Amino acid sequence: MQAEIVSIGTELLLGEIVDTNAAYIARLLTTIGLDLYYKTTVGDNEGRIAAVLGEALERSGVVITTGGLGPTVDDVTREAVAAATHRPLEVRRELIPEVEAFFRRRGARMTENNLRQARLPQGAIAVSNPVGTAPAFIVEDPRGVIISLPGVPGEMRYLMEHAVLPYLRASLGLCGVIKVRNLHTAGIGESDVDALVGDLECAANPTVGLAAHPGQTDVRVTAKAEREEEAARLVTEMEAEVRRRLGHHIYGADEETLEGVVIELLARRGRTLAVAETVTQGVLTSRLTAAAHDSEQFKGGLVAPGEVGLSGLGLPSGEDLPAEEMTALAARRVREVQGADLGLAVLARGEPGSLVAYVALDTGEAVIRHSRDLAGRPPDLILPWIANTALDAVRRALL
Repeated sequence: MQAEIVSIGTELLLGEIVDTNAAYIARLLTTIGLDLYYKTTVGDNEGRIAAVLGEALERSGVVITTGGLGPTVDDVTREAVAAATHRPLEVRRELIPEVEAFFRRRGARMTENNLRQARLPQGAIAVSNPVGTAPAFIVEDPRGVIISLPGVPGEMRYLMEHAVLPYLRASLGLCGVIKVRNLHTAGIGESDVDALVGDLECAANPTVGLAAHPGQTDVRVTAKAEREEEAARLVTEMEAEVRRRLGHHIYGADEETLEGVVIELLARRGRTLAVAETVTQGVLTSRLTAAAHDSEQFKGGLVAPGEVGLSGLGLPSGEDLPAEEMTALAARRVREVQGADLGLAVLARGEPGSLVAYVALDTGEAVIRHSRDLAGRPPDLILPWIANTALDAVRRALL
């Protein structure tokens, strides 16, 4: 048995709103061991939604939709599900008091169009929605089951946890579990990671997959078993092998962040860090500040739009020094000015569209340097890459 998620809404299709609902549903499905093979996004068009649902039923035994259950004209999920399952819509009068009660509890007036939410495909199982106006519903079709949930995140989450998961466990006899472990690497590219663990990616259970991000590659280990203990054992064994092969390239797992690991290592070593940054626009300072909380490991950051703004460090004006030397000098000066054990500087040289970023870490004993040509790279990739490269330099020095 496999599942599929269909996210409905033109605002999702056009990227005006990020689809967090599908990610949440996907995570919950792992807790009951239900495989998810497809995610689809479709706009608010009844014909296209019905076509997508028809295709989904041909390949997946469980289809979960989110969105399009509201009272407005463009909320057409009910009609689309009815068309896809070849059944008419019917007014479920027992649901009308539920819709009315929601408005009464909030002291609001219910408009007539809200009664559309009491219309469901014939024979559908109504799912009470105590946190919203739109009842959810389940249609059991010979090809599979369609579960339609509201698009409002709070309502969707409540119904997934309190109604959908219990229904799926009972109706499908699910007793398995899927465990996932995400290992985060830095300072190594996706192709190099693949070269080291490529054979593990062919394993059936647990599976191993890669996900590349700017300056970071994640290794995802996923195991499925009837009992949580068995799934955890499978993940642990595979994780150990991945860690053996990748070594210090792995900086953490799951919710751990690179800046959090750096702050933890600084505390463990009894060291402090200060930052001077231009091209990263304060990203380093912001991430380290959030990770440090009230600890004394991060002494602070000096953020400026260019080298001129770092005049408080006593740097030479203009381009009297080569970029590498200027960045190393900035790292040393920010370490001295802030009274830190380590100084980290990130600068850039060049014209817009042909920038080169320079990273220098002054440990008091040595200077570690990196550089990267940023030509043609979009800003949303540049900043995370430079920040991760800089933070990883600190991590490796502390190791």
